[in-house]
Amino acid sequence: MDETKDEGAMKKYDAIVIGDANIDLVVAGMSELPKPGQEVFVRNMSVHVGGGAALFSMALAKLGLRLAFNGILGKDGFGQYVRDHFDSYGIDTSYILSSSIGTGISIAINPENDRSFISYLGSNAELSLKQLQMDSVAMAKHVHLTGYRGRRNHAEYMNAVREIRALGVTTSIDVGWDETGEWFSGIFELMGAVDVFFMNEVEAAHYTGLADIQDIVRHCTQYARHIVIKLGAAGAVAAIDGKLKFRSGFQVPVVDTTGAGDSFNAGYMYGFLTGKPAEQCLLYGNACGAMSVSKAGGSTGTPDRIALERFISEKSGCTTDSWETA
Repeated sequence: MDETKDEGAMKKYDAIVIGDANIDLVVAGMSELPKPGQEVFVRNMSVHVGGGAALFSMALAKLGLRLAFNGILGKDGFGQYVRDHFDSYGIDTSYILSSSIGTGISIAINPENDRSFISYLGSNAELSLKQLQMDSVAMAKHVHLTGYRGRRNHAEYMNAVREIRALGVTTSIDVGWDETGEWFSGIFELMGAVDVFFMNEVEAAHYTGLADIQDIVRHCTQYARHIVIKLGAAGAVAAIDGKLKFRSGFQVPVVDTTGAGDSFNAGYMYGFLTGKPAEQCLLYGNACGAMSVSKAGGSTGTPDRIALERFISEKSGCTTDSWETA
């Protein structure tokens, strides 16, 4: 008997996620911002659960995995709205902390084009890896981390990853955009510490100072055992133990790109956590990302397992471009 698989099957959670959760107010069809005293009418407004960690969690739960969420929400109607949505997907919310600060809100303007945002951090401003409850981690096969802020919390992340891995639990992280513009070089130490490291092509180019994607990935493989770089509609590339694999994306009509990267991460990690090879993980990731952008809201278009397999089957002739290197 495979003792590792047997131990994983006995875990309460397939994954624990720590990170941001907020409300997304999506405004579609705004041609101009109102001038003082002016009212502007738009085509539509809709309310959704937002935040990269929240969107990742809901997408992964839709695919049938067992999740718990570590985060912090306000004691308000918006916080309850997020909790209710998590509950509807079977996500354990018992580790979510409450804050006297209101739940964060992000207003996304014109999501079908170049999105603009007006954001209030709210309770997410109090989020820290120190709030990651290790009793929940011990009951999980995997932990997905978000909220990395470079030099400001690098040591905190390195310590947390070491503590998590000491429990025999695997880790993944998506570092996101560095709003400080420093592109802290310590990121390469973090790459080597986690089991699966995600970032997009633009972020990777900033961190490495390189432009060609194969050069970028090869540079990162000096530090990371398993790295995945998202290329948007073009697809994604993964490198495991120095071996590069690429799969092209699916061409679909784009309604809203909010959460596409988080949906990709969920699809990829679904493959990873169910023991699939990297090529299949990339296929799942690309499919989840494509399905996400086909509907408004960061989680509306994300699929369950049946819809995912159906989409891949129907689009099987639409993503044949792939390569790998030794």
